[in-house]
Amino acid sequence: MNVLGGADMARLKGAISAAELRQQVIADNIANVDTPGFKRSEVLFEELLAGRLGSQAPKLVARRTHEKHIPFGGSGSVVKPKLVTDDSTSMHNSANNVDIDREMALLAKNQLRYNALIQQLNHEISMLRIGIEGR
Repeated sequence: MNVLGGADMARLKGAISAAELRQQVIADNIANVDTPGFKRSEVLFEELLAGRLGSQAPKLVARRTHEKHIPFGGSGSVVKPKLVTDDSTSMHNSANNVDIDREMALLAKNQLRYNALIQQLNHEISMLRIGIEGR
């Protein structure tokens, strides 16, 4: 376990990394809005995380009698963001499928998500700091 450890912190780190990757992918889509034949890409993370968390229901029920005991049911593996390209659609005669309005909306949504994740990370770090300092 790392200093900021735990499965929750690993998921938070993964979500922030996914938001950063999504920002790059959306910016690439926007930059290529007029490029003939360009196909937009997107980042899947939240769907993969939800699927992983849904499949982690423990098959055996166990009670932890001490906080240092290993919990049952978690695989401990980290969900990685997945980059997918939409080759099936076309928005223009040039075979390009980037819709600038949709991309700008996704950019704003991703920025809000990223800000919320950073606020959560700051909160987690401040709670650790309080625990360490004993305030």
